[in-house]
Amino acid sequence: MELLRKWLGHPEDIYNLLRFKMGGYRAVMPRMDTDSLGCGLRTCYRYLNQTSRSFAAVIQALDGELRHAVCIFYLVLRALDTVEDDMTIPLDIKVPMLHEFHSYLYQADWKYMESKEKDRQVLEDFPTISMEFRNLSKVYQDVISDICHKMGVGMAEFLEKKVDSQHEWDKYCHYVAGLVGIGLSRLFSASELEDSIVGQDTDLANSMGLFLQKTNIIRDYLEDQMEGREFWPREVWSRYAKKLSDFAKPENIDVAVQCLNELITNALHHVPDVLTYLSRLKNQSVFNFCAIPQVMAIATLAACYNNQQVFRGVVKIRKGQAVTLMMDATNIKAVKAIMYQYVEEIYQKIPSTDPSSNKTQQVIASIRAMSLPGSPMASRHHYSPIYLSCAMLLAALSWQYLSTLSKATEEYVQAGEN
Repeated sequence: MELLRKWLGHPEDIYNLLRFKMGGYRAVMPRMDTDSLGCGLRTCYRYLNQTSRSFAAVIQALDGELRHAVCIFYLVLRALDTVEDDMTIPLDIKVPMLHEFHSYLYQADWKYMESKEKDRQVLEDFPTISMEFRNLSKVYQDVISDICHKMGVGMAEFLEKKVDSQHEWDKYCHYVAGLVGIGLSRLFSASELEDSIVGQDTDLANSMGLFLQKTNIIRDYLEDQMEGREFWPREVWSRYAKKLSDFAKPENIDVAVQCLNELITNALHHVPDVLTYLSRLKNQSVFNFCAIPQVMAIATLAACYNNQQVFRGVVKIRKGQAVTLMMDATNIKAVKAIMYQYVEEIYQKIPSTDPSSNKTQQVIASIRAMSLPGSPMASRHHYSPIYLSCAMLLAALSWQYLSTLSKATEEYVQAGEN
C-alpha cells in the first residue's frame, strides 16, 4: 500500500508509466532489427545488452551506422573500465595494459582471460569486438582509438592518486566521462548527422560528461564510502570535516549537507554549457540520446540538494518521474523548461545560512537567463482536476500491476540514475 500512496501523490506518474509501458517507449527507443546483422555485430549487441540494458536501448535507437559505431565505442570503453576496476590485476600488469589498450584494437588475437569482474566476457572475447571495430569506417576508428588511449592514460594516473583539488576533480571527471562526451560528439559529426561544430567544440562536450559524472559522484557518497572509494575533492570536504567518512556520522549532518550543497553548486555551473550543446543538435535520435541523461541528472541534483538522506541511504528520482522526463525531453524548448523547473526547486530549498547560498543563487540566475521567457513550464503536460481524479482511480486499480513492470523497462529508466 505504500507504493499506492506514493503514486496517488503523483497521478501523472501513473499515466506516463502506463503510456510508456503500452508503447510510448518506442518514441525514444524504437526497436532495432538485429536479424540483418552479421554474426560479429549480433554478438556485440548481445554483450551490450548483457553489460547494460539501459545503454543498449538508447544506443540501438540511434540512426544509421552511428549506432554501430557507438555500440563498439561503448564496448571498448567497457573493456577498458573492466581492467581498471579489477582489483585482482597487479599494478605492474594493469598500468601497462591501460596505457596500451588502444593498440589491442588492431591486434586480431588479443584477449585477456584472467579477469574476475562480472563483465569479463568483453575481455575474453575482445577479438570479436576488435574485429567489428576494424570493420568500422576509418573516421570512426580514429575517434574510438584516440579516446581509448587518452582514457587509459588518465585511468592509470588516478589508480593510486586521490582527488585532492577541485581542478583534479575536474580532471578525473574529464578522464572517465568528459572524454566519453568528446568521443561521442566526434562520432556524431563523423556520421554527418550533426554539424562539424558539435565534434569540434570539446569544451561543451566535456561539460556534458562532467555534469553527469559529478551528479553520480555526489549522489553515490554513501555507496562509495561503503566500498572504500573517495571521489569528493579534498579541497572542498576538508573545510567541513577531518575525514570524508565523518559525514556519515549523525553529529556531523549539518556540515555534511553544507558540503553537499557546495558540490551541487559546482556541478550546476555545467548546465549552461549543456543547454548550448543540446541547442546545436539537429538529429532527433542524437538529441534524445544526449538529452535524457542530462534531465535525469538535474532532477537527481534537485532531489539531493540540502537532503540529509544522501548520507543515510540512496536518493533516487521516482520511476514515473523518470519516465515523464524521458518522454518530454525531445526538444530544446522542453529541456530548457525542465532545467528551469528543477533549478527553481533547488532555489526554493537554499538555506539562508548556507555558506554557498550566494554562489548557488548566482549560478541559478545564469541558468534562468538561458531558459524560456514567461511561463517556464508552458511546454510541459498539465492535467485537469477531473483527469487527475481519473488517474487516481486508475492508480488504485493498477498499482499492483505497475509494481511488477518488466525488468527491461525499469533498467532503461535507470539510465539516468547510473
